[in-house]
Amino acid sequence: MPVESPMQSNTIVDVLDKILDKGVVIAGDISVGIADVELLTIKIRLIVASVDKAKEIGMDWWETDPYLSSKANDGNRALEEENKQLKERLNQLEEKINAGINTNKGSVD
Repeated sequence: MPVESPMQSNTIVDVLDKILDKGVVIAGDISVGIADVELLTIKIRLIVASVDKAKEIGMDWWETDPYLSSKANDGNRALEEENKQLKERLNQLEEKINAGINTNKGSVD
C-alpha cells in the first residue's frame, strides 16, 4: 500500500494555489488541410484561473449568460419589456401616420 508523503500533497496544493491565483493561459491552433488547401481551422484558448482572478482581468461572461445565471434573466426581462414598449410606440406612430395619409387623401378628392 503506497504511503502519501505530506510534502508531496503540500506541493500539489501549492502549485494549484499558484495556478488559480496567477492564472494560466493555454493557446493553440489546429489546421486541417489537403494538398496545401486549408479546410478547417480550430482555435483553442483555455484560461485556468480562480473566479476572482478571472473577474479581475475582465472575464465575467458567465454572469450575463442566461443559461448560467439567474441574474442574467433579469436583464433579459428588462430588455424584453423595453422592446415591447418600443413596439407599442412604433405601432402608435404608424397608426398616426396612416391616419394622416388617409385624411389627406380625403381632402384632395
